[in-house]
Amino acid sequence: MEDHFALVQVSWGWCGLRRSEAGLKRSTLPLATRDEALTLVAEGAAREERDSLLSEAARLLRQYFEGGEVDLRLPLELRGRRQFSRDVLRACAQIPYGETRSYGELAVMAGKPGAARAVGQVMARNPLPLFVPCHRVIAADGSLGGFGGGLEMKRRLLRLEAARGSCA
Repeated sequence: MEDHFALVQVSWGWCGLRRSEAGLKRSTLPLATRDEALTLVAEGAAREERDSLLSEAARLLRQYFEGGEVDLRLPLELRGRRQFSRDVLRACAQIPYGETRSYGELAVMAGKPGAARAVGQVMARNPLPLFVPCHRVIAADGSLGGFGGGLEMKRRLLRLEAARGSCA
């Protein structure tokens, strides 16, 4: 099966999704235009409107950005990455909605205590933001740390989840 992609409009903009036979391979944070999302996920892939995994991912993203507490854990394609990176990405995917973990805590979850800096490097190259919720990873002192989508996007995502948690 060749890779397939889909574009989904959410209340915050356009997200791109790409999948392989094994699972989701790439996603984007909301972008201002459809073309921006298209550029990041489409090269060399076939567009597939009726793919069940892409349809489910799109449904979940729409619900997430409308403020719904959703479980974004779907099958992920992590082949081609070093074992440590796969372990960190899998551990990050387990951080519950509305909760945060420090880089050090994530290192422990991934089986590599003391590797907080290396965890930060993996998070900086996260190919699946939101599905691997790197925005939920913060510095040990409670500060935001870094984020590929920019710190304002990280703040917005954390506020979205905190607002939902305070209403439950």
